Amino acid sequence: MKRLLFGGMVAGAVLLPFLALVLWAFSQRWFYPRLLPEQWGLRAWQYVLGTAGTQMTEAFTHSVLVATVTAVLSVAGGVPAGRVLGLYHFRGKDLLSIVLMLPIIVPPLCVAMGLHLWLLQLELAATLAGVVLVHLSACLPYAVFVMWGVFSNYNLDFEDQARSLGASTLSVIWRVMLPLTFPGIVVAALFSFLLSWSQYLSTLLIGGGKILTLPILLFALMGSGDRPVAAAVSIVFVIPALAALAMSARYLGSRRMLGVW
Repeated sequence: MKRLLFGGMVAGAVLLPFLALVLWAFSQRWFYPRLLPEQWGLRAWQYVLGTAGTQMTEAFTHSVLVATVTAVLSVAGGVPAGRVLGLYHFRGKDLLSIVLMLPIIVPPLCVAMGLHLWLLQLELAATLAGVVLVHLSACLPYAVFVMWGVFSNYNLDFEDQARSLGASTLSVIWRVMLPLTFPGIVVAALFSFLLSWSQYLSTLLIGGGKILTLPILLFALMGSGDRPVAAAVSIVFVIPALAALAMSARYLGSRRMLGVW
């Protein structure tokens, strides 16, 4: 009973802000001090899906593309880096860990401004590739640290046994390492996706206003003062993140994560 009550309280605390978004998104008139809208309507959704449909489609496509590519690249770099850091001891390991933490510790504006100068010289500013690179600077360290924790409790004896039975290097990676570390890979990908999905400042600075994503569009609408439209866009913004979280939820509490938490 206590666990059920606690779960209900947590669920209520999480869902309460979304309830306010839903009310605003379907409201036509809502003024203080009324607890509920005076008039209901679909004006916000007609604007989001109709008048601003082209912008919404472009912003949604860019957000999904950038977040997905960033997550894939973060995992691709985080798995080998986490393996090296988790399994081996070498000179400079502590220094390397500090370097990996710098993009997390340093304010994002400073990182984005520093990278902006390089990306301008490489002619990658105001491009999707440039936005992915600046997102990668923030997401890759998280993926590395997650996989570092996974491989810190990884048993190399399984790989040795597979090799003794004639397995090739690729077979060991595909049939031994990846299945054992898959829950950690899912969590690293989830962190990277959600972090990239919510990036606003770095996207605005590197994209130069030409790369339209959902956070960019959402902040613009919030500044306009049209709360119903902003709430509708917020719901569209939140749904993919919740979907990604739901698909990976069973791995977040998995004991097979080899002690990543």
